[in-house]
Amino acid sequence: MKNILSKYPYDVSVIVPIFNEQENIEPLYTQIETVLTRAQKTFEILFVNDGSTDQSSLVLQRLHKDHKRIVKVLHFSRNFGHQLALTAGLEHCNGKAAVIIDADLQDPPEVILGFLEKWEQGYEIVYGVRTERKGETFFKKFTAAMFYKGIRMMTAIDIPPNVGDFYLLDRKVIDILNSLKERHRFIRGLVAWVGYKRVGVPYIRDPRMNGKTKYSFWKMLKFSFDAVTSFSFTPLRFISLVGTVFSLVSFLAILVIIYEKLFTDYTVVGWASLMVVVLFIGGLQLMALGMIGEYIARIGDDVRCRPLYSINEIWE
Repeated sequence: MKNILSKYPYDVSVIVPIFNEQENIEPLYTQIETVLTRAQKTFEILFVNDGSTDQSSLVLQRLHKDHKRIVKVLHFSRNFGHQLALTAGLEHCNGKAAVIIDADLQDPPEVILGFLEKWEQGYEIVYGVRTERKGETFFKKFTAAMFYKGIRMMTAIDIPPNVGDFYLLDRKVIDILNSLKERHRFIRGLVAWVGYKRVGVPYIRDPRMNGKTKYSFWKMLKFSFDAVTSFSFTPLRFISLVGTVFSLVSFLAILVIIYEKLFTDYTVVGWASLMVVVLFIGGLQLMALGMIGEYIARIGDDVRCRPLYSINEIWE
């Protein structure tokens, strides 16, 4: 292990995905630099510019010019999304461990000291656990709770509740994540999937310092769907179960209709009720085909083997 780690010049790489965060970049850098200097660790701060359309590139350029020894910047050719920005950061970092943190300053950089302490005790994965979420609406907290509960119900992956993309990963974990080439990524789930010795560090999540969240309701819905389909076949099994139940009910109904036709004078009538049943079953079939199509589309993406992202520039 010593020989493997010797090729990595830094103790810690801090990976920061950036998408239109011009007001937060410099304050975040200052806090991270202060914390890791206090920890007496060699470090790099790797910013991944995920196709920002504001002044983030200019801020990063100024920061890199003033701190070339510490700051490294990857510029995507367009916006590829948060999860692929994290993927690029993990593939290009040069630390014996990596800390992932968002740029909105909701996750306090001071918590990294706790991460490093646990890492030095032998934990390969150290994640932040939100004991309080300031500045978030009831709807946001409720949907987040439902998301984690649903993930635990439908998959065999144990993702702790109130854990986001704020954690430390040992180099062993980083290397395994970098070997995975699936396109529709749910990094939080992949981190839980790899195993290894892990521990949580509690902290209070602050309100966003500047700007607004980049995750709209529809983006969160897509994120949840990607999480489920990446680690579970439960939706397909659920549709199969519903189809089986309806087939049994339909078969029993057929037997009842045949009995009444042959042995009674009663005839089943009702065009409206018949159409309701036909349309309902037709809608169910279309929903099932759509779900199957989603899985097939993901297989198609993986088979094409396109690069996960494209980099326009790297500022070392």
